[in-house]
Amino acid sequence: MGNCWCRREPSVHRVSSNTKSESPKEKSPSVNAMKDDSKLPSNPEEVEHLRRSSAANPLIVFTFNELKIITGNFRPDHMLGGGGFGSVYKGFIDEDLREGLQPIPVAVKVHDGDNSYQGHREWLAEVIFLGQLSHPNLVKLVGYCCEDEHRVLIYEYMARGSVENNLFSRVLLPLPWSIRMKIAFGAAKGLAFLHEAEKPVIYRDFKTSNILLDLDYNAKLSDFGLAKDGPVGDKSHVSTRIMGTYGYAAPEYIMTGHLTPRSDVYSYGVVLLELLTGRKSLDKSRPAREQNLTDWALPLLKEKKKFLNIVDPRLEGDYPIKEVHRAAMLAYHCLNRNPKARPLMRDIVDSLEPLQVSCEVSNEKSNWTVIIESPNEAFQRKEDAQCN
Repeated sequence: MGNCWCRREPSVHRVSSNTKSESPKEKSPSVNAMKDDSKLPSNPEEVEHLRRSSAANPLIVFTFNELKIITGNFRPDHMLGGGGFGSVYKGFIDEDLREGLQPIPVAVKVHDGDNSYQGHREWLAEVIFLGQLSHPNLVKLVGYCCEDEHRVLIYEYMARGSVENNLFSRVLLPLPWSIRMKIAFGAAKGLAFLHEAEKPVIYRDFKTSNILLDLDYNAKLSDFGLAKDGPVGDKSHVSTRIMGTYGYAAPEYIMTGHLTPRSDVYSYGVVLLELLTGRKSLDKSRPAREQNLTDWALPLLKEKKKFLNIVDPRLEGDYPIKEVHRAAMLAYHCLNRNPKARPLMRDIVDSLEPLQVSCEVSNEKSNWTVIIESPNEAFQRKEDAQCN
């Protein structure tokens, strides 16, 4: 409970050593200001000026001494987890800290203090993007600290931690089917919001460890350090350094450095597969042919007689077969090697919404299901319409 940020593998995000130049014309003003070392805001005044120039959300600028109070001087037993970025501590803001602040539990994410360009850039990207964006399926940024060498982010506390820790835990009970679809739905709504924002945003690092859960299993996207402004106007993509996580990054992005919203859709397909199968995207403890989840599962997804073989055995058959098939077909479309053939995130949200109704009703009356158009039929119909 409450392990919001723990990552089980080193979180160096680069998936390839290949690099691509980043065209300033493809960036919004907020990201354009961060395009090289000489223009990267590094002191508190510059950071706050940049943030205020584009922010829509009020953020609190904390001092480092205040963070010591909030976290009990970063006590070890307050640590929630850590990774390549540093450590995360549970804290509590009370009325004595600052007048007018409401008492709330928070997660305090402390960057490791190496002051590397990439580390500061990712920290600043989170401040900028989460200062601009607000949605029920994005984690809320309460404030930040930029003092001397300290780079800290203060978020709302997510009591159930990450989807990764819940889905693959050997201690917690397996997530039931209805909860898995609730998570898939919430995460899809978060991505759809980013892609459809006034200035579209590509998340670029969508994975189970970056989806956090509150007490009611509402999913919220976190960690915007690799997020990028999406293409605008007649641009089809943005060209950027190839960053992400092995097992989740879209193949065409790894090969070319061309980033589009459909890159996120591929990553979403991998996460949906993880929810379906209970398996990690990469698992070296499995037989060689099963270590890469997509390579193992894709051939089975499209075969009605075989797709149930990939469903998480810990569910013990307690799921509606028709809904599982529709979710499997949705994952299959998301993982299409041709990015243009993948659905939009809005299509995915629309396809998952009826499954939420089915899941809710099936909790009360297990023999009742909702008949809906399959994702395969829906996407084919939309694709045919676009071609015509």
